[in-house]
Order: sequence, then structure tokens, then C-alpha cells
Amino acid sequence: MQDLEFTIQDGHLWLLQTRGGKRTGAAMVKIAMDMIHEGVINEKQAIMRVEPNKLDELLHPVFDLDALKASSHIAKGLPASPGAATGRIVFFADEAEEWAAKDEKVILVRIETSPEDLAGMNVAEGILTARGGMTSHAAVVARGMGKCCVSGAGSILINYKKRTMTIDKKVYNEGDWLSLNGSTGEVYSGKISTIDPELSGDFGKLMTLCEKHTKLAVRTNADTPHDSTVARSFGAQGIGLCRTEHMFFEGERIKAIREMILSEDVEGREVALAKILPYQREDFEGIFEAMNGLPVTIRLLDPPLHEFVPHEPENQKEMANEMGISVEEVKIKVDSLAEFNPMLGHRGCRLGITYPEITEMQTRAIIEAALNCKAKGIETKPEIMVPLIGTKEEYLMQESIIRDTAQKVFEEKNDSVEFLVGTMIEIPRAALTADEIAEYAEFFSFGTNDLTQMTFGYSRDDAGKFLPVYLEKGILADDPFQKLDQTGVGQLVEMGTKRGRSVRPDLKVGICGEHGGEPSSVKFCHKVGMNYVSCSPYRIPIARLAAAQAAIEE
Repeated sequence: MQDLEFTIQDGHLWLLQTRGGKRTGAAMVKIAMDMIHEGVINEKQAIMRVEPNKLDELLHPVFDLDALKASSHIAKGLPASPGAATGRIVFFADEAEEWAAKDEKVILVRIETSPEDLAGMNVAEGILTARGGMTSHAAVVARGMGKCCVSGAGSILINYKKRTMTIDKKVYNEGDWLSLNGSTGEVYSGKISTIDPELSGDFGKLMTLCEKHTKLAVRTNADTPHDSTVARSFGAQGIGLCRTEHMFFEGERIKAIREMILSEDVEGREVALAKILPYQREDFEGIFEAMNGLPVTIRLLDPPLHEFVPHEPENQKEMANEMGISVEEVKIKVDSLAEFNPMLGHRGCRLGITYPEITEMQTRAIIEAALNCKAKGIETKPEIMVPLIGTKEEYLMQESIIRDTAQKVFEEKNDSVEFLVGTMIEIPRAALTADEIAEYAEFFSFGTNDLTQMTFGYSRDDAGKFLPVYLEKGILADDPFQKLDQTGVGQLVEMGTKRGRSVRPDLKVGICGEHGGEPSSVKFCHKVGMNYVSCSPYRIPIARLAAAQAAIEE
């Protein structure tokens, strides 16, 4: 479609210039499909004429344009999760739940979010953080939820005690209306009306065409049965990343996980883990049911333990009462878990190695859930993933626990299911020694969020302080946490894939970092011969279109 400028002078028509016309995502899809029906272009041409990122407009609410004209943004952060949202400012996750229970629309405003904020994030219309990058906790979780998020808005000063947010000396109080554009990173004062997306028939037809012409499978990152169902409705061909830690923050679960962390010995941890087991098993059953017949990759516990413990005095007191110990004992234990650099500290497979009972519990929950589903006639394809390995020895130690535990369950239940054991390649050393690891691992999944962080040496939560300057000065062409750095990080991905398959030709390889939903990154994954990409549920159509375009471009 073209935007033509013309004039008529002395009875003559003069064409002044022409350029590609601006159009909405819905118009883009409709034009492509109409031209197929009219015989003007073929299916492949139609697929190539659709811009993958524009599909976002068909999947998320957008601002009413007339209402938006009367507003100007007061701050700008990173476009961490697309869509538009409007609501009242609330600073604490538990209070967001209280406000939402009264049918109030809320925007959760935090300096940065943590897993403790999950329930509040879930009920919020949108999330705004002063710190954090495109792969920060707030950004990743919001994208998974399909929720609008602006992260790393550095001009915002938040005072939790006074319950205020200050921008350019103007103070905004709890309860004030705020509007967010997660597609541009813009923050607006006041209430701006939004329009919900409508998925037209043409959109579904376009996705059918993509399926016909693609080679690369598209899976989803999903942690709940609801997210799994949403992802399947968008055409997900399985789950490439199920983050088990996100299952620990509802109701009694957080108390049990804290009891496990605060326990002084193996026996105490096992008692606490026995309380968590039924919750994990129930969640896995729901996910297996939603993905009936499709593969589900489940990552064992990954984040550092300090993210789970109570930091607020009132929560520490509650935990002390639950465990029958003093508040001081709780405080000492919480303080002992603090790390100078937690993202490089006691997390990932290191947790399972120092506390093997965690790996045992999670494996038991997965296998028991699969057997329970099998008894109901539901086909399961579990893939158990060991996170953050840097050596084959780390992998082997965890794999041994997984297989021994699975065998125990099979003997107890007098039944069995097939499952795979593999690993997440997210440390440069793992990519460099992929041939050693692939002798034992049955699949690789590249965790490009951490791999980017460790290859560049950029903290993904703090990079927002300097990355905008790097982009502005041309040091980097793109934010490497948004678009895969194909020259550096991509070289490790390609090397890891080739070395892994040199010893295991049938090695299943995928990517589960947030790059799995970014079009140029998806095309790179196709080029290096991956089996699948995995992304947040609401980015699946984008990845499917990019995968089809990659196949057509060959």
C-alpha cells in the first residue's frame, strides 16, 4: 500500500512523492488476505508483506486515538510488554489485590518487582517500574501474562513510605490515575480510554498460511494451566519453558517454601518440601492436560533463594510464628542468604546440588503428575531441564537424581512414562563445551536472557542506566536483551548447536529466552537449524509469522 502526494496545476496531474502507507495491524492483515482472494499475490507473497511486530496491535488493548490526542506523556521507560493500560496508582502488591477486589482498576508502581509481587501483578491492569531492563522480572512476567508493562523509567522517583511518585518535581499520590503504553514505553497522567483488540477471521487465516509454510516449531513459555490454554489457542506446539518457581507464591505455598529455606537440616527441608509436592503435582497435571499430546519442558528451580524469603518485619514475624522460632532467628537466616551478585551466585543447578532434596521433590511431582494424566487417558511428553550448568559434571549429578527418583516412582506406581532430561545452555562455558554435555543431555534449550547477560557482562536489571546512551551514541545498534546479538551471543548459540549435534545428531535444540518472540532472532534460530523457539503466549503469532518468513526466504 502506498501513500501518494499529488497536485493539480493548470489541468495537469503531478505526482510529488510516494512512500509505504501507514496502516494498522488489522489493515495490514486484511489487505494481504484480500489480495490473495483477488488473485493479485500468492500465499508466500502475502506472508512476506506482513510485518511480524505489527501483529501486536491485534493481540493487546490500544489507546483510543481521540482520547490520546488530548494527552502528552510525562515520562518514558522501556516498552517491556505491549498494549495499553489505565488505572489508579498502587505501590504494594497485596494492596493491589485489595483494590482489585473492590473492582478498582490499578497500575502497580514499583522500584522493581520480585516473585513476591506476582499476585499483585496478576490483578493489575499494567505495571510500571523505575528500574529494570527488557528481561527484568517485571518485563518477563508481564509478557507472559499478556499484561502492559513499562520498565526502567529512570526519571520516576518512588517513595514507598509516603506512597508517592515524583516526576520532574510533580508529585503523584496513591490513587491518582495513570496510563501506560507498553508498546512505546510512554507514561501518561490521568485516565485514557482503551480499546480491546478484535481478532478477525483474516488473522486466523494468516496463521493457517504460516503453519503451511513453516519448518520451525513455535512453543510457549508458560507456568500455569491458564497460560498454557491461552498459548494453545494462539497455536503453540508445546511448552519450551515452564518456570517452576512461579508456582510457589500463592497462598500456603510461599509459607512452605520459606519453611524449607529456613530449615536447619535435611529432615526439616524434606518436611517442608512434602507440603509443596501436592501443589507442584497439581499444577503440572493442569499444564499436561492443557498441552495434551504436546511436549512440556519443565525447568527445575532456578532463582536464588533470597527471592523467596520474607524481607518485611511483619512477614518475618508471621514466619517465626509459623515455624515456632524467634524473629531474630528468621532475620539471621534471611541476612545469611544475601549475596553480592545473586545472579552469579547460589542459583540454578547449584541449588539442586547443595540441596538434592529439592530436585527429588520436583522430579517426583513431574513424574507423578504425568502418571496421573496417563491414567486419565491424557498423553504427556515431559522434558525435565537442568538450569545454569557450566560443566558436564553438574549436569550428570542432577541427571542421576532425576532418573533415580523417576525410577522409584515407577516402581511405586507399577507404571511408567517416557521423559527426556536435558539442560539450559545459558553460561558461555556450556556453549563452548556443548559436545561434552550432549553425550548425556537429550536436548538443549538456549536461555538467551542469561547468555546475553554473561556474554556482554551487562546486568539485565541494571543495564537500563547506560544502554539508552549506548544506543543513542551508536555503540550498539540494538538493545541485545530485545534483539539477539547474532555476532557475539549468536556465535555461541550456533557453536553450541553444532558441537552438540556433532556427538548427538538427533539432539533437540530450542531457544527459550525472550528473543524467541523477536522476528530477526526467530529467523536466526531457523538459519542455525533449531527445532523450535519458545516465547510468551501473546508473542506466539509474531514468532509463527517470522518462522514462516524465514522458511520462505531460504
